Amino acid sequence: MSDGRAGARGRTRAPGAHLDLDDGGPAGQLSFDDLGTPLEEVTFVVVDLETTGTKPGPESITEIGAVKVRGGETVGEFSTLVNPGRPIPAFITSLTGITTAMTARAPRIAAVIPSLIEFLCAGPSTVVAAHNARFDVGHLKAAFAGADFTWPSVRVLDTVALARRAFSSDEVPNFKLSTLAGACGATTAPNHRALDDARATVDVLHAMLGRLGPLGVTHLEDLATATDPVPRARRRKARLADGIARSPGVYRFIGPAGDVLYVGSSSNLRARVRQYFTAAETRKRMAEMADLAERAEVDETPTVLEARILELRQIAEFDPPYNRRSRRPDNRPWLALTDEAHPRLKVTASLALEDAAAALGPFGSRKAARQAAELVADDARLRTCTARLPAKPSGRKAPCHLHAMGRCSAPCALPGDPDGPSLAAARSILGGGLDGLWERSMQRLASLAAAERFEQAAVERDRLRCVIDAARRRERILPLLAARQIVGARRDDDGSWDVAVIRWGRLTATGRCPGNADPRELAAELVASASQTDRPAAPGDVASIEETELLAAWLWKPTVRLLSLEGEAPLALPRASAFRFSLPGPDAD
Repeated sequence: MSDGRAGARGRTRAPGAHLDLDDGGPAGQLSFDDLGTPLEEVTFVVVDLETTGTKPGPESITEIGAVKVRGGETVGEFSTLVNPGRPIPAFITSLTGITTAMTARAPRIAAVIPSLIEFLCAGPSTVVAAHNARFDVGHLKAAFAGADFTWPSVRVLDTVALARRAFSSDEVPNFKLSTLAGACGATTAPNHRALDDARATVDVLHAMLGRLGPLGVTHLEDLATATDPVPRARRRKARLADGIARSPGVYRFIGPAGDVLYVGSSSNLRARVRQYFTAAETRKRMAEMADLAERAEVDETPTVLEARILELRQIAEFDPPYNRRSRRPDNRPWLALTDEAHPRLKVTASLALEDAAAALGPFGSRKAARQAAELVADDARLRTCTARLPAKPSGRKAPCHLHAMGRCSAPCALPGDPDGPSLAAARSILGGGLDGLWERSMQRLASLAAAERFEQAAVERDRLRCVIDAARRRERILPLLAARQIVGARRDDDGSWDVAVIRWGRLTATGRCPGNADPRELAAELVASASQTDRPAAPGDVASIEETELLAAWLWKPTVRLLSLEGEAPLALPRASAFRFSLPGPDAD
């Protein structure tokens, strides 16, 4: 195996055995595309408005004040009166001191908006903050819409919600700006004038960030969930992500006894690990796991594909208690015919690779395999009894009730060809000849629905789906299981290439190179360094079925180019593919 660099083309690696703010609306939760920006690099534009009333309207703003701060320092201020185009109510004047005469010569909101947009300079690390942001941003959005301007795609922070996390009820009786300004020792007292209130909000914001910093609120992603009800002890554990790279890879959470609690993969290890200690993680089991975790270990990988494969392998290796997939059986079941004079269907996890083309599977569970067996046996009139029958019936036994119902050819009692129509029909279905089964099943579904026997129709539909899903799965993985080597290259969004070497359904090497490089050169290095793999005797021998399925899905992506194929079957779907069929409702595959 190789774990080095391929010159200037990027890292190559053969996976070993040890080898997942509101965008402008004041009412929503913050969400950031670029995680990991320290708060000292964030530009906060703190805004405050005075208006003619509480209801947003296209001409409701009478004054705008804004203060731009970065790294704790003020870098700019914006202040202007606005002519609302109508008299200011007396109670607003008594509250703010702004009169109709004061705004008579002020610009209208349409003339102010371009300057405000320029002041905002909205970028990836810009956050608009306001005390009760729903009010201020709601009025701004209404004004923008009324003046035919588009509200910029800027993130919004409500300092009221943040204050509820930073202060307890014992410290402050309420979360009004005047109360918080006093508690924080703000240098400017709020007085219902826009610029002064914005300055006071800046002081309050800085004081709250200082309080929340020791609790792990140090980056944008922390601020994005700081207002959510996450226990402080769990939030502090976000430090487990410190020092972790923002690269693809696998992460493991380690418990008090040094045991692996959970294994996952991600395209951004640092961001994903931190996410478990914020309100972005809503799963109860994961919250329990996060509380137990004492450290995080990672394995960086050159590609996301390798990260996902290593996740599967490490789940199988460590059997982590918080990975539900670790409870899945190692071997997926197949549906095949028994080897006897009068064959019947059997659900088995022991299947030779050369017999896979004549068997149906692999299934996701034994239950799904049994449902498929019921449908195939009913449709082909194949026996379901488990007794081992002689080649010729003795004649002393009468056919059972299944024969009378038309669901069995009764080879136990009636003379006939052991390789008769029932067995031929079953072999055809198992081998992928699904047209007749599909037509008959759809006719039964239509009849049941017409008779309003919906529960029976649902059973019939589910049985048919189990057959179709298994046939699709086999069509996609058999070419990989029978291929000595497949080399593929996937063009990423940034133009770079991900290259993978697959042998007998197992990933043996991956690498990444820039878009201006020839992926075939990297492929040649990967092929030379990839681990050798023998042809499997059975599906799942050299790689789990889940790994082979994941590789098949990757190869079928439109952005993947096949560089070479050395296999026993073409990497293509058969003409009569099961993918032709589409059942109503969500498909399981």
